[in-house]
Amino acid sequence: MNEGPDIAQFASLIGDPVRANMLAALTSGQALTATELAAVGGITLQTASTHLSKLEAGGLLAQRKQGRHRYFALADEAAARLIETMMGFAASRGHLRYRPGPKDPALRKARICYDHLAGDFGVRMLDSFVCHGEIESDGENLMVTDKGRRQLQKFGIDLSALKSSRRPLCKSCLDWSERRSHLAGTLGKALLSHMFEKGWARRSADSRAVLFSPEGERKFLLQFPLPDAA
Repeated sequence: MNEGPDIAQFASLIGDPVRANMLAALTSGQALTATELAAVGGITLQTASTHLSKLEAGGLLAQRKQGRHRYFALADEAAARLIETMMGFAASRGHLRYRPGPKDPALRKARICYDHLAGDFGVRMLDSFVCHGEIESDGENLMVTDKGRRQLQKFGIDLSALKSSRRPLCKSCLDWSERRSHLAGTLGKALLSHMFEKGWARRSADSRAVLFSPEGERKFLLQFPLPDAA
């Protein structure tokens, strides 16, 4: 069949191991330089530039300039969702790369997925919303209920401001480590930003991990309880 979307083009772009590693690194939501991405791929800067040009031409990356430096980031949320979904699908089929080390437990516990919370804590947060009737789940479709609006307002989240965005308010995102869904969309982003602002957690300086303080973790677990953890 010659008509329709050309998925083979994207498959070839993402299927290269070096480019796949670069794209996975950018799901942190941070923009990285070509030098940093070359280190991620274990290649020279010249080779990295060739790969980055292909990814940019394919619509997966966007380039940002700041002074004399050039930074690369995922083109948009759709690109980030594509990469994270593929990571989740690979994990669900048992295609995992094991890299033992002290950072792994932290990444499984809580990490950034583009701009929202993923890992065990991300899944727990969505489960808590659904369990308490604050978000209704119909398959992949999520909707905040009236009860949820009241609870979010108490927490300090203004839904009316979030709804003005072109992005979905709340969206299900497959978590590659938990193999279940966590909360994405403008609400997922706002919740993670709010936790940072409240001082509950901070970003790790050298990984995608979200590091909760002991007090921040205590407050998180109280804010997002589960029946079996009561």
